[in-house]
Amino acid sequence: MHVAVVVPTYQEAGNIADVCRRVRDVLPDARIVVVDDDSPDGTADAARAVGAELGDVEVVERHGERGLGGAYRLGFRRAIDAGADVVVQMDADGSHDAGDLPVLVAIVAHGADLVIGSRYVPGGRTVDWPRRRQALSRWGNRYAAGVLGLAVNDATAGYRAYSTDALERTGFEQVRADGYGFQVEMTHRLVRAEGKIVEFPITFRERTVGRSKLSRGIVNEAFGLVLRLWVADRRGRRERRRRGM
Repeated sequence: MHVAVVVPTYQEAGNIADVCRRVRDVLPDARIVVVDDDSPDGTADAARAVGAELGDVEVVERHGERGLGGAYRLGFRRAIDAGADVVVQMDADGSHDAGDLPVLVAIVAHGADLVIGSRYVPGGRTVDWPRRRQALSRWGNRYAAGVLGLAVNDATAGYRAYSTDALERTGFEQVRADGYGFQVEMTHRLVRAEGKIVEFPITFRERTVGRSKLSRGIVNEAFGLVLRLWVADRRGRRERRRRGM
């Protein structure tokens, strides 16, 4: 089974080498795809340097483009075209424990379409987050799940493993959202496609190097996206009733 780990980066020169080494330690045969948004701090160069050391690390640079969603769309396509059976997404800031990777991959190998590394199921937790950010994250996830009927506790989670078939079924390249909105829309699409989603508890740790990319714009995008998806669902249900389906 071919596994690819997609890691989007922007100004993560202080973290990317360590993240790549930890991935390779637990998944020796995995391909690592680093998608960098033209970082001015030399992140891409740091990724290429560790790639020369480890081997099978692809570094893709996006010039003049920004956004998590776009980086994942490109990284997913590169991973799939290279023959991946399982595609993992994880953050570059060290907040995701690479030690969880073998479990996430194994759950997909046993039939799941998507495994979410979840902070909000029994056994999951966040460490060193400010109370305001914890409250915003929990409320945002409850809002998305309640409005869209997702039955998922951590729809904004960024630590995930997908089967390649599930990614193709979601039509991921048509997802336009960035930030947390990308994660929510991907979850929504897979739920609507009747995919099998499993949440596995993880410990999410606040970064120790660099600065968070979370902004008010990213938060607002996610909340607005949920409303748009809800409206689209309602229209779809009305259309199906009109057709007698």
